[in-house]
This record gives sequence, C-alpha cells and structure tokens, in this order.
Amino acid sequence: MRTRDFTAAAADTASVGLSLFPLGVSFGVLMVHAGLDWWWATVFTAVIYAGSLEFLLVGLVATVTPLGQIAATALLVNLRHVFYALSFPLRQVRPAGRVYATFALTDEAYALTAGGRARDWSGARILWMQVLCQAYWVGGATAGALAGALVPVTLHGLEFALTALFVVLTIDAWRDLRDLPTPLLAAGSFAAAALLMPGSLLPVAMALFTASLLIRYALRHRRPAPAVPQPASEPVVCGSGLER
Repeated sequence: MRTRDFTAAAADTASVGLSLFPLGVSFGVLMVHAGLDWWWATVFTAVIYAGSLEFLLVGLVATVTPLGQIAATALLVNLRHVFYALSFPLRQVRPAGRVYATFALTDEAYALTAGGRARDWSGARILWMQVLCQAYWVGGATAGALAGALVPVTLHGLEFALTALFVVLTIDAWRDLRDLPTPLLAAGSFAAAALLMPGSLLPVAMALFTASLLIRYALRHRRPAPAVPQPASEPVVCGSGLER
C-alpha cells in the first residue's frame, strides 16, 4: 500500500517537478549572486518553503530590511493560503501527518488537489505528494546555489521563472473551474497596486486581491433571512364550546 501511494504521488507530481526543480535552481543562483552563502538556499527552501516569499526575501535579507517589514510582507503574500485550507483534503490525512500537510500546503500542492480530483486519495498519497514537491524545490535550490559560481553574474530573467509557473497554474485552474471573475479580480488588483503603490507592488496587490475575494464571497453568500412561519392559532376550549 505504501509503495502504491508513493508511486501514485510520483506520477501526480511529475509535471510539477519539471517546473519546481529548475525554478529552485534559479532561486539558488539568485541567492548566491545576492551575496549569501550557498547553504542558505537549502535553509530557506526547507524551513520557509514559500516560493514567492522566498524570492522576495532574497532582496529583503540582502538589504537588511527591518524584521517588522519582512513579517508584514510575509503575511500579505501568504494570506491566500488561508483560503487554500478551506478546500484542501486535510481531513483525509491522519492527525500525526497534518502538521506537515499544513506546513507544506503550497500553490502547487493545492493545484494538484483542486477540483475534487483528490477526493479519493489516501492520506499517505497526499503526504507523499507534498514531500516530493518540497524535495524538488529543495534539491533544485541546493543544486543551483552550488553551481551559482559557474553562472555569469550578468544572467538575467531567472526571476521570471516564478511568474511563468504561476501563469501555468492559473491556466490549469481556469480549465478546471471556468471562473472568469477570479482572474479579472486579480488583474484589477495588480493594476490598482501598480498605480497606487508601485514600490510595494506584490504585497499591495495580494492585499487588494484578498479583500476583493472576501467581498465577493460575502456578496455571493448573502441571503435574505427566511420568513419565520407563524404558528396556526389553536382552538381554545371555553365551557362547553370552542372559541378561536
């Protein structure tokens, strides 16, 4: 059973691994070129394990950004994971593994289980899927950091790898759900953030997008209170007759 779960998880994550590993390599190269030791790439990907935040942290750590600003950035960027937990099949995982399953709830793990495709998966298969996703990420980052000295410093475009991955995930989500308002809200949030606060584009855009999703959810689930039916009046016995 365990071997079958691992084999199924390996098949589930094969396509994601093809993007996560080279994305991790680009992250490791950026870490080294930012002036950090190679082993920081392994620490970041193993302990923090939040791809978009990790790319931001490279610049924040290199410029010695105050801890309070880093914490605020982390909150805004990763706030979307609160919504992931609402539909992620965490209840199928045994209690002993739920701590790691919660920690490893990334965009890729959520995308692989979205649309009800993981409804019949075992808890072991879900955990193996998350372990393999992190293994691709950590392995790629470590390899990239170790090879960073061999890559020209003038190499550009590696930071776009994360954007390209999110574009692919967005396309897959659109094919499954066909939910047009969500990408429109995301585009509108990005445009508003670019106009209002271009210096803090990603945190502001994520905050606006989160607020718009909350407002949309409230509007869609707002229903008029059902009318309370009035109980029919009971006949009252008075003397030998009936009165109402």
